[in-house]
Amino acid sequence: MKLRCAILDDYQGVALDMADWTQVAPEVDVQVFRERIDGIENLSRALKDFEILCLMRERTPVPADLIGALPKLRLIVSTGGQNLSIDVGAANRRNIIVCGTSALPHPTVELTFALILELARQAGRESERMKNGKLWQDRVGMDLFGKTFGIVGLGRLGTKAAGIAKAFGMKVVAWSPNLTPERCAEAGVGYATKDEIFRNSEIVSVHMQLSAPTRHIIDAAELALMKRNAFLVNTSRGPLINEAALLNVLREGKIGGFGVDVYDEEPLPSDHPFRRLPNVVMTPHIGFVTVDNYRTYYGGVVEGIRAWLDGKPIRVAKPVS
Repeated sequence: MKLRCAILDDYQGVALDMADWTQVAPEVDVQVFRERIDGIENLSRALKDFEILCLMRERTPVPADLIGALPKLRLIVSTGGQNLSIDVGAANRRNIIVCGTSALPHPTVELTFALILELARQAGRESERMKNGKLWQDRVGMDLFGKTFGIVGLGRLGTKAAGIAKAFGMKVVAWSPNLTPERCAEAGVGYATKDEIFRNSEIVSVHMQLSAPTRHIIDAAELALMKRNAFLVNTSRGPLINEAALLNVLREGKIGGFGVDVYDEEPLPSDHPFRRLPNVVMTPHIGFVTVDNYRTYYGGVVEGIRAWLDGKPIRVAKPVS
């Protein structure tokens, strides 16, 4: 009898087209779930007969309660290198293997600059206004050339963002808790303190991983330092920024605007205040949603299942200590 594999949260219905699933077809039957399943009870009912779960990032968390409710589960494969919404320890205690995939760094960085350009030049807004009958222009955009681009987190994505900002002729500076002037020099950017990043930058872009120490690493004190015309952009993880403090400065017009692709709660509730604020440019967590990245993701999922079937699991996740 074949093993059963559930692909969760395939919102666009593309998972089966993005990889060669024939590599596992002789041993595995695959079922795609396009709609989000909410709640442990509903998830356990839908998934109780599956041995393999394939997750798209953190769209569906897999805590210990869910793991305990899935008696047949033997393998979890999540797209991306790390998924903190999986209780890896609880899985391992039941001898369930958890694996990841590789990911491309450039899609999220490209979206970062889509948000920045919309905040600065408002091409999307002007397009919609023209389509809706507005005769001509009514606002003055902000130049990127010569402005200061402050990066919070100079890792793989932050370094790519720095290169693009420099191509626009921006002055680039960076900070993170463990960043050194020497590392900045290697990346060809300036080093700044945290306060200097927020006080001096016209654009602050966040490129950090979420963990207990980085939760709310941007809080009311940092937001209070920002220029009134400055933009803040977050394409990393929502809780890196204190949402309540951010809403206060946005409502009061104390910063120029906020570009966001990630949220404390996803999907974002329909009544969330961000949806009604004119100084917010927002997208529904699509930073990683590109053809090339999906092919990398789902190709890695198939590769991970095949390796596990062969008794040689790859990219095995370890519990977060």
